Amino acid sequence: MQQGKPPKTWFQCIECRARYPINSIIYRCKACRSLLEVQHDMQELRRRDASEWKKLFQQRYKSTQWPYGSGVWGKKEWVLPDIDDANIVSLYEGDTNLFWAERLGKQIGLDDLWVKLCGNSHSGSFKDLGMTVLVSMVRQMIAEGAPLQAVACASTGDTSAALAVYCAAAGIPAIVLLPRGKISTAQLAQPLANGALVLSLDTDFDGCMRVVQEITEDETIYLANSMNSLRIEGQKTVGIEIVQQFDWHVPDVIVIPGGNLGNVSALGSGLTMMKDLGLIDRLPRIVVAQAQRANPLYRAYLKNFEVVEPMQAETTLASAIQIGNPVSMAKAIRTLRQFDGMVLDATEQELADAAALGDRTGMYNDPHTGVALAVLIKLVQAKKIARTDRVVVISTANGLKFTDFKVGYHEGKLGFEGVHRNRPIELAPNVAAVKAALQKVLEARR
Repeated sequence: MQQGKPPKTWFQCIECRARYPINSIIYRCKACRSLLEVQHDMQELRRRDASEWKKLFQQRYKSTQWPYGSGVWGKKEWVLPDIDDANIVSLYEGDTNLFWAERLGKQIGLDDLWVKLCGNSHSGSFKDLGMTVLVSMVRQMIAEGAPLQAVACASTGDTSAALAVYCAAAGIPAIVLLPRGKISTAQLAQPLANGALVLSLDTDFDGCMRVVQEITEDETIYLANSMNSLRIEGQKTVGIEIVQQFDWHVPDVIVIPGGNLGNVSALGSGLTMMKDLGLIDRLPRIVVAQAQRANPLYRAYLKNFEVVEPMQAETTLASAIQIGNPVSMAKAIRTLRQFDGMVLDATEQELADAAALGDRTGMYNDPHTGVALAVLIKLVQAKKIARTDRVVVISTANGLKFTDFKVGYHEGKLGFEGVHRNRPIELAPNVAAVKAALQKVLEARR
């Protein structure tokens, strides 16, 4: 960081407003133990007007100029302006496809449905957006003399994959704590392949989270979970990017799956920043989708957020959001209040059927996107989302990471008969058998 100049960013407590340097090894306020958030020098940012910001971001979009071709670092001034470019660890994350889900929209009763494919990224999930910022800051702190030796996280799969790959690119040791037997094979393979120290604990995510918070009290091990608000700074670019891809027009509704809930506040943070700097004049409505077996935010929503309690999450196909005690609950509630938010949950069959329905229109959905699609379908049916609303569903991970979920659905091994189950037809190796099968199938579809 440039010496002698006032910082353009800092950590600030969400409750008592205490401030801490952005390169501090700190995750909660020392005064009141509340979560922190990154604050920006908005007076400095207002030196450019809205049209100048739009022009700058558009010039950088998918460019080859390091590091600005990244969807995150193309907005560096809004993310982490104090960091030296030499310390940035980027795999050109972000700038992911905004998929026009025209066929699915028509089937469920929407004229203007889009899916933000955040899983089309290096590690296969939206977690890359936050991890590039966090690991870059770790590299900078090490260069400045901080005693950091490794970075650690608790994970249900995607966070560990993102941390492992960015640490591997940076040459920094990564430690990941995973709940044994509760993540997909592909998600387990990712941190192993990238050389992370993988600790498989006989507990759930909440148990892993308790342990990682204790071990990162040692200031030589840096915490990478979303209670570290550096992660939020990268993840907030998804909302900015969506608006940019719509030529700076704001969608009416954004639906996002919620587990540990850092992504909810991140989405709100980016959109709020756009409004504060004059790039947009209104905010969309945010809908948080939870699995019924891990739905503490939905339970709190039903009580108008007056009673907020953790729960024991049950096993769900949406394993990445199988979290009963979300660290970022307070931030998520604040965001929902600001964005006229709604929360709804989905059963196991609802999420699986919704994922499969989307697949039949050209997607390849992970179960968490299935949760979001299932909630969207219910809200459309209840007329809480209008046919003419422009709706964006955020797909948080690549469906290829959940092959067991896909196979189990179509083989009927998930404990229910999937509405959209599609099984191979086994035939003798002769033309007559194939022609008979084709005729039967084609006649059924007329």
